[in-house]
Order: sequence, then C-alpha cells, then structure tokens
Amino acid sequence: MAKINVFQTTPRIIMGAGASNQIADELRRLSANRVMIITDPGLVKAGIADRFRKILTDAGCSVSFFDSVEPDPPFEVASRAAQDTVNAGAEIILGIGGGSSLDIAKVASILVTNKEPVSSYFGVDTVPTPGLKTILVPTTAGTGSEVTPIAILSDHHEKLKKGIVSPYLFPSIAILDAELTIGLPSAVTAATGMDALIHAVEAFTSRNASSFTDMLAKQAMTLITRNIRTAFANGSNIEARSNMLEGSLLAGMAFANAGVTAVHAFAYPIGAEFHIPHGVANSIMLSPVMEFNMLGALPKFAQMARFFGENTSGLGERASAVAAAKYLRTLADDLNIPKSLSEFGVKDEDIPSLASGVMKVTRILANNPRDLRLEDAEEIYRRVL
Repeated sequence: MAKINVFQTTPRIIMGAGASNQIADELRRLSANRVMIITDPGLVKAGIADRFRKILTDAGCSVSFFDSVEPDPPFEVASRAAQDTVNAGAEIILGIGGGSSLDIAKVASILVTNKEPVSSYFGVDTVPTPGLKTILVPTTAGTGSEVTPIAILSDHHEKLKKGIVSPYLFPSIAILDAELTIGLPSAVTAATGMDALIHAVEAFTSRNASSFTDMLAKQAMTLITRNIRTAFANGSNIEARSNMLEGSLLAGMAFANAGVTAVHAFAYPIGAEFHIPHGVANSIMLSPVMEFNMLGALPKFAQMARFFGENTSGLGERASAVAAAKYLRTLADDLNIPKSLSEFGVKDEDIPSLASGVMKVTRILANNPRDLRLEDAEEIYRRVL
C-alpha cells in the first residue's frame, strides 16, 4: 500500500526582529479585544509581559494575566489557567514564553470549550471541539510549540510526561521576534537550541518522515548547527538569534508531522521524576540513542554528517553516521551541556522503572527507526549514568 502523508501547520506565521509590535493588529484581524496572557514569572520579572500589556492596553484591549506557569508544568496548571481565562471573560489567549507557557496556553484554550478534565484528553485526537483562538509568541529558540498540534504536561502522580495531540492545538497565529530572545542566559540558549536540533534529527530519521518533512528538517539542522555556538557565546548577535528561531520553527514543523523518536521517549521519564530540564534531558540521551538507532536508518544518519558540515569524503555510510553522532557530542560539550544522569541524582536502582516508563511512550516509539526492547532501554540509560 502506498504511503499517505498529511502535513499541517500554523496558518499564519509572522517573523522578524520587532514582529511582536504587530500584536494589536493581529488581534484586530481576529476581532478579539479581551485577552488572557499566559506566561511565566521570569518573563514578568524581565518586563516582557508588561511590554505586551502596554501594547495591548494602548490599543484599547482588556488584558488579564495568568503568570504561574512553571517548568515541566503539571496538568493542574493548565486547569487553573483555563479557569482564570473563563473568569476573565477572555476572547483569545496570548501565550508568551518557552515551551511550557506555550503548551499551557494551548491546553487552556481547549479546556475552556471542552468540559471534561484535562486527563480525558491525553492521547491522539481525543479533543472533541476547537478551543479559544490563540496567538503564540516564543521567547526561546527551542520547542517549536508555536507550530505543533502537541502539548506535553507532567503527571506527577505517575511520574511521567504525557501528550495531548490534536489539530485544535495549532494556534491561529505565531509571532517570532528574535529581539525577545536576546536576554536568554547562555545555559538556556544551549539547552533549548539542542532541543530544537534534536527535533530536526528525530524528524529526519522518523519512520513517518516524508520528503517534505526531510526538507524542513535538513534546513533546520543547517541553520541551528551554523548558529548555535554564536548565539551561546554572543547572545546579543541578532542574526544568530534570528537564525536559531527560524531553525526551531522549521524543526517544529518537521516533527509536528513526522514525529520525534526515542530520544524524547527517554527524556520524558527522567524529566518528570528528576526534573531535568527538557533540552538537557534530550541532549544527555542523544548520543546513546543515535548510536543504537543508526542501524535502522543508516543512509539518513550518514547524510546528517554532511548537513553538520563534516567532511565525509572517503567515508562509508556507517563511518559517516558515527561522525554525525560524534559531532553532536562535541557540540554538546562546547555548549557545556551536562553529560550524565548521575549529576541529577539518578542511580542505577532507578533505571528499571525509568526504562519501563520509556516503553509506555508508545506514540513516540512507533516512529523510532529501530525496534526498542526493555533491556535495550535499560542499557541505554546505563551508558549515560
């Protein structure tokens, strides 16, 4: 049977330094006046939230705030954000921040219009009706959440991260303004940038990849690997910041349609239980998972070395694939990404339960280029303990 591919993305994307100044015009396009801003305390402290408040109030909009988003937010945060949105009588949600804030904005939007608890919507295509319209403004070049139909929340009871996947999670508009990423600390730049790069790597090697997602993933890998070191070392470089934001966007488009693979499946349990930042968790797991996966899609792993700028002249496919994995290890070292799980308190006795958690992420493992067994998962964790 011929393979059938479906491609979806955010319908309106506005990019460029200073693009966030157009937010009032975009609200008018959507005929919305009462706005709920969903963000995190860090952006409030940095003054970014107030910048948006002023733009909107000057344009005559009524503005309310939910500013209690936390890293790896539990699903209860989304429920509180939705209730505050209802109480405010908001017509539209404006999500500003990293992946956690954008995901909470997306989930809150569907909870306003769908009356079951958030736990009812974990899985694929479980949301019955569209939510409130949303505008998403990323302040990190990492998750690509502004162009995905996916939201990830933590279930602290089961010590797992769980996903909601629905086309109703796509925002109406995404606004990408590299000026908003200028103040990012170098460690956040590194972790979120690696997360975006891993999105592209996994989309490219997914069993569900297509020629279209491959094109997006290739360009994302090129942009990110050419600019991440500069953005890390010189955070005020607007060209590098812009290229990183575009790379993150393209990687998000790619994995939203092709899916991610086992690196994310490994990152979810350690992120939920040990609170390892998502980009760091992905980076730690990247090399061992790549080395395990490469036999399942050797030509593609070999191609990636060339996308990274490695000289593969005279190398066979396997040697080129190994060169790609080595490049990514060196990149993580340059960005001062932690190397081991033990740095976060993970012990050998934790590995069986963590590996069991990996095997529960069946939605993602279905995309993995190589079949994964429980004993494989345990060995992969032990390689980075």
